[in-house]
Amino acid sequence: MGRWGVNECGCGVEERLVVLGVAEPLDVKGGDDGSGLTGITSSSPTTIIMAGSLAAVKKELRKKIKNVLKELPEAAAVTQTSKATKTLLAMPEYQAARRISVYLSMPSGEISTSSIVRDALAQGKQVFIPYTFKLSNPEEGQPESIMDMVELRSMHDFESLQPDKWGIPTPDKDGISSRANCFGSTGITQGETPTSSRKESLDLIVMPGMAFDSKFGRLGHGKGFYDYFLTRCHQSSRMPFRVGLSLTEQFLPQSESVPMDSSDFRLDALITGDGEIRRA
Repeated sequence: MGRWGVNECGCGVEERLVVLGVAEPLDVKGGDDGSGLTGITSSSPTTIIMAGSLAAVKKELRKKIKNVLKELPEAAAVTQTSKATKTLLAMPEYQAARRISVYLSMPSGEISTSSIVRDALAQGKQVFIPYTFKLSNPEEGQPESIMDMVELRSMHDFESLQPDKWGIPTPDKDGISSRANCFGSTGITQGETPTSSRKESLDLIVMPGMAFDSKFGRLGHGKGFYDYFLTRCHQSSRMPFRVGLSLTEQFLPQSESVPMDSSDFRLDALITGDGEIRRA
């Protein structure tokens, strides 16, 4: 049992019994095609993973980390942001990237990306930022709400963005139809899987999360926006290099893992608030 009250599969002992039906850990494996897609197996053929229970385990881990982050002093978050940013800007993958996606950060509780966005724009990179919306007519198997990546045109554009209800700078809905998206078209895509050329695809994506582990697992905020977006990237062209940014308080101990299922993607690299980078 670790500092989050979880074991090596990322859940409490009693919760693990609920999720698996037997008291044995998950064996989570990455995809063979470099996509980062996971597959969940077990040493027992009788093991059954219940999606509802796994969701409950994820929800509990989010709650525990959220409580830890509430106690994090602002000065500590600022220091960690500075160290993580310096490391990311020095990455060869970032320096070589022509088209990147960067999450725009909340006021607290995660590594701020403001300096990353400013540096990327100053270097002349094409910068794409998240825009979430409800699908007008979801098809079977599609979520009700999804995320596209739309272009940030300039520093002035960045500074003009208004915060949403979570305090995240967000493009104005009325102007979204005129913004280029990362799939090579304009406006939102309504969830279809566009056919993009390698020239049009993202080179690198900087991802947020609630929790991260040493196996490059990532726990999001529970909406599935990034995993669904990456699925579409995988289907349409090529996968971007995936970098996670984690406060040290969000990084699980070595013995613990983020609970994941077959729809979750692993990272290619993780940068923590102490400035350390881990590569898959």
